[in-house]
Amino acid sequence: MIVVCALLVAIFKDLIAAVISLAAMSLLLALEFYLLQAPDVAIAEAGVGATITVAIYILAIRATRRE
Repeated sequence: MIVVCALLVAIFKDLIAAVISLAAMSLLLALEFYLLQAPDVAIAEAGVGATITVAIYILAIRATRRE
């Protein structure tokens, strides 16, 4: 599933859809870290990868969107 989400990030033409797919990939990666007995890394990945990074990308997309 992580690989599928990564491929979707590269395939999507819509930037918002790509960012949502990136967030899903990050959450799946955090789940994988948790299953590998690394809960501290999972929390960091979920916090940084799935929330802060996605928020920054969405703000950048909204700021540079041409209409």
